[in-house]
Amino acid sequence: MSATRLVDASRILQARDLLAGVARTTPMEHAREFADAFGGPVHLKCENLQRTGSFKVRGAYTRIQGLSAEQRERGVVAASAGNHAQGVALAASLLGTASTVFMSRKAALPKVAATRGYGADVHLVGDALEEALTAAVEFADRTGAVFIHPFDHPDIIAGQGTVGLEILDQVPDVRTVLVSTGGGGLVAGVASVIKERNPGVRLVGVQAGAAAAFPPSLEAGEPVALRSTQTLADGIAVAKPGELTFEHVTSLVDDVVTVSEEGLSRAVLNCLERRKLVVEPAGAAPVAALLEHPGAFEPPVVGVLSGGNVDPLLLMQIIQHGMTAAARYLYVRLWVPDRPGSLAGVVTRLSDLGANVVDIEHSRISGRLGIGEVEVALKLETRGPQHCDEVIAELQRAGYTVDASDR
Repeated sequence: MSATRLVDASRILQARDLLAGVARTTPMEHAREFADAFGGPVHLKCENLQRTGSFKVRGAYTRIQGLSAEQRERGVVAASAGNHAQGVALAASLLGTASTVFMSRKAALPKVAATRGYGADVHLVGDALEEALTAAVEFADRTGAVFIHPFDHPDIIAGQGTVGLEILDQVPDVRTVLVSTGGGGLVAGVASVIKERNPGVRLVGVQAGAAAAFPPSLEAGEPVALRSTQTLADGIAVAKPGELTFEHVTSLVDDVVTVSEEGLSRAVLNCLERRKLVVEPAGAAPVAALLEHPGAFEPPVVGVLSGGNVDPLLLMQIIQHGMTAAARYLYVRLWVPDRPGSLAGVVTRLSDLGANVVDIEHSRISGRLGIGEVEVALKLETRGPQHCDEVIAELQRAGYTVDASDR
């Protein structure tokens, strides 16, 4: 593919004009807690507050608006884990065309309900995005509906690139931009406009380590498919980059980093606690990069929070997972004398130490017990790693045998 095929800033400026009154100019939040680690300001671009809860409406509207009247009459079809689905459904509704969306059977129920709420005819197929994509392409071939690819089309990239224009307006002295990356549409568009306007800005794609298709593809020099994409970050769980997005990333993106599942959980928790923002794991990937790679990015840094559509049940699990990863939970086992008041003494001492007992198990039948002992297993809420160390040390000083091997 020729570099002349890359989407340029003029096309992204045209997309911005098309999106006037459709897409919101989302706010930029200052993440002060990262300033010391990076030696300067860190900002977060809140696309989780965009219409439909993610940046996807930008590209979807740009693509569908560019269709001819005859094409719109035939309707559009898409495949998505959820965010692209909602973007296509809303854009099609605004532009007066019918939309059909294929989603994985594992798609979060709120995303399915929202997509239907925006007017799409939704079909649940398969267990992965690739199966939904296949079904959508077959539907397009059978009915004549126009397939709206989630990332690999110039109009999609141009629409997503309007995020980059807003970044340049809001943080003119930006030096590093971190972008959640799945198939690559968002990072391709943002990189296109920022690199043309200010080539010195470093563009970094962020992928979930469990679903990182770009590193092996970049090493191979062509898009290659992953065998598995099992990650909390379903919004960026794409097994293979697109041909067009791969060309953009190869030409314009300076680096692609990966983050762990624990980092994603901690990032979601960070957004909730520090900014009162609901951000899905895929959208929080740049925050995970800030947490896992302190000092690695030149400030001013902008991280794009690409989406906020998360199942409440999953969010509950992520919060607990994130608190565990941040050492906000401590699991300990104690061996205490089997006599009245022993358990109450343990709980009182923990209260004095400022540790909150979340769960407790009391057993007299463990094979590790001595005569006249009981085992007490505790799940404690703490203030972080240092507090965990203090609690363990104080319990040991009080004479308890402590096992914190599950920590």
